[in-house]
Amino acid sequence: MIDLILFTAPGSILSAAVAGVFGLLLGSFLNVVIHRVPKMMQRESDNYVAMENGKELPHADRYNLIVPRSACPHCGHQITALENIPVFSYLAIGGKCTQCKAPISKRYPLVEALTGGLSAYLIWHFGSGLAGLSSLLFAYLLIAMTFIDADTQFLPDDLTYPLLWCGLLLNVYGVFVPLQDAVIGAAAGYLVLWSIYWLFKLTTGKEGMGYGDFKLLAALGAWMGWGMLPIIILLSSIVGAVVGLSMISLTKRGKDHPIPFGPYLAAAGLIALLWGKTLTQDYIGLSF
Repeated sequence: MIDLILFTAPGSILSAAVAGVFGLLLGSFLNVVIHRVPKMMQRESDNYVAMENGKELPHADRYNLIVPRSACPHCGHQITALENIPVFSYLAIGGKCTQCKAPISKRYPLVEALTGGLSAYLIWHFGSGLAGLSSLLFAYLLIAMTFIDADTQFLPDDLTYPLLWCGLLLNVYGVFVPLQDAVIGAAAGYLVLWSIYWLFKLTTGKEGMGYGDFKLLAALGAWMGWGMLPIIILLSSIVGAVVGLSMISLTKRGKDHPIPFGPYLAAAGLIALLWGKTLTQDYIGLSF
């Protein structure tokens, strides 16, 4: 029975259901990653500056993905196990802290539901072999980076580099593309956005994107090869332009207000992983 669940071909409803439940649990952990990784990096930076200046460390307490326990940011109430069941706990307590009744962000159940739904679909699409299981890692890292970039306009190296190296290592065995395509994809992905960045900066004197975007596209190239880069760039640009213009018109945000590009790259990368070959061959007329 265990073998039937763990190693199945695409289209298995049972494996997809198991992956969905697992994804809900991982979604809860991803909420912690999204919230804490930027804070951890800021604390490390503060400590480094303090050490360089010969001052006492401002953050001497332990703060990582495990410690301290999750708590309400308003009253400090520690989240119990029953209050930490993905999606269901949020609905059961009405989206409010059980202690102080402060509202809890809707993002938490959204991330959990998104992770669970994607997990189920990816295993249904790829099966639960190496390609399917690695696609889960791909999706989890992209989800974390999407929301971190949306919050901070920063893509942490702690997430982009593992995504890049995992893509290259998996394609040593040709899981998604031949290794040669993966290596060229990683290099080309970085250089394309790097070139656009410098062209835009030299022309306007402004920075149009961050270095994290270069690394993310390099990682996507490492997973799917150089042949998927055109469709990823096209999709991310179209979605980014539509969302950006909508935000300017609906929220009256200034044109100079920076909009993170990472979420659009992540969405385009996921679409390319699932349907990239169909899009390039059937709709764009390219074959790689």
